[in-house]
Amino acid sequence: MTDDSRYPVQAAATTFRIIETLHELNGAGVTELSAELGMANSTVHDHLRTLAEAEYLVNEGGTYHIGARFLELGGFARSQMKLYQIASPEIKKLAEETGEHANLMIEEHGKGIFLNKAKGPDAVNLDTHIGKRVHLHTTAMGKAILSRLSEADVDEIIDRHGLPGVTEKTITEVDELKRHLTKVRDQGYAIDDEERVAGMRCVAAPICDDNEEPMGAISVSGPTNRFDDEMFATEIPKTVLSTANVIEVNMTYS
Repeated sequence: MTDDSRYPVQAAATTFRIIETLHELNGAGVTELSAELGMANSTVHDHLRTLAEAEYLVNEGGTYHIGARFLELGGFARSQMKLYQIASPEIKKLAEETGEHANLMIEEHGKGIFLNKAKGPDAVNLDTHIGKRVHLHTTAMGKAILSRLSEADVDEIIDRHGLPGVTEKTITEVDELKRHLTKVRDQGYAIDDEERVAGMRCVAAPICDDNEEPMGAISVSGPTNRFDDEMFATEIPKTVLSTANVIEVNMTYS
């Protein structure tokens, strides 16, 4: 048997590399993308043209951008998730009650994915958006999820993605992270004290099933000047834990 059977897989892998790189670059032309990927212009051009004809990319004067057709697929995938359906009304209430950002995250392939978010009347602008993928250890929601995974699963995620620093306060040492996760598990909630975004604090709680396996996590995030020590340590955790409990009950009995 020849190696021909591998070619469709290789072509698919190339396609997704191109899509992901276009996303990272916020659009690019053939030459720029070829240089970034180390691929021949002709190869990149053929993939771009195919994706544009299939309406997954938009060509604006030779610069290719991610098309809205991905939104259709992502929106459908999200709408089918029970956690999204059950948690979304509670996320909206949480944002209204606190006046800040309320968020819902799930874990896929060792990364945290923002599944939903709501913005309260006092919320500041952030870089988060639906579908944004982040390293779990950099966020309160991610750490809440990690705290409910087995040590073997945590080790696998660290081996795969590492512990890169995002701010000077990000936890980047394995032992420190594991000590932190033990504390999170004991107290029932996680915090992010400027660990992903300077000037922002966040409190999160995991959403678990009947077997205590994490289905996701919710959080409230706000600027440090409003999340003073008392609010950060007492008021917000109590509110977030209460909302998490409501979602877990509704997940069980709906």
